[in-house]
Amino acid sequence: MTPEYAVERFVVAHTDALVLLWHECGLTKPWNDPHIDIERKLKDPVGGLFVVRDKESVVASVMLGYDGHRGSVYYLAVHPAYQGRGLGRLLMAYCEAFLLALECPKINLYVRDSNLKVLEFYDHLGYAIDPSMVLGKRLIADH
Repeated sequence: MTPEYAVERFVVAHTDALVLLWHECGLTKPWNDPHIDIERKLKDPVGGLFVVRDKESVVASVMLGYDGHRGSVYYLAVHPAYQGRGLGRLLMAYCEAFLLALECPKINLYVRDSNLKVLEFYDHLGYAIDPSMVLGKRLIADH
């Protein structure tokens, strides 16, 4: 029997577990301090940081933003031992419902072009590559 999972808002007490999950899923990079990313997100009045837990373990997460024009999804992570159980789909459905309630017309996802497994996952959910490019400029160096 598959256990029921629920999406819940992140609480600060789960910071270390969340950072560990992101490390285990290969989402952390030297130029982004995950602790600082969490602190920054917790200051954001719109969107949020959400997790799925199995007992006390954080097994999945997503960071969601909304700027009044587009929704953005970051840090979607499912622990390797929990992949294939529908947790990624659960989190994305949660994100879509959350943004629809804000009347957000579109979601943007950021996936590294080398992450073919994740690109395939989003393809199955109906997401496609847009004919636009993401440009970036670092304003604050985390280290």
